[in-house]
Amino acid sequence: QVQLVESGGGLVQHGGSLRLSCAASGFTFSAYDMSWYRQAPGKERELVAFITRVGDSTNYADSVKGRFTISRDNAKNTVFLQMNSLEPEDTAVYYCKADHFLVHGMDFWGKGTLVTVSS
Repeated sequence: QVQLVESGGGLVQHGGSLRLSCAASGFTFSAYDMSWYRQAPGKERELVAFITRVGDSTNYADSVKGRFTISRDNAKNTVFLQMNSLEPEDTAVYYCKADHFLVHGMDFWGKGTLVTVSS
């Protein structure tokens, strides 16, 4: 059974930090590129950060560059999102997504974890 389980969300003050984790199971984690998305209330889901299956390349939304860092541990089937200098605008549900590096459309989503940044 394929599962992506996010954790690490919560309430944090403006300027604070959080580290999100996404634990994968039921598929070959190292064959999948991984991404973090977020969806704020009343807004569309947006891509936040991306990392290739072997971790040799990353990309970030302009709004989080220099503040967020995506990483992965293929031995532990886990992807992380380190979030620093958090702003109220970062408040959202954060989702991880797995995309097979060769097969278009073979992807999985987690159920999300809520991050709330107070001003």
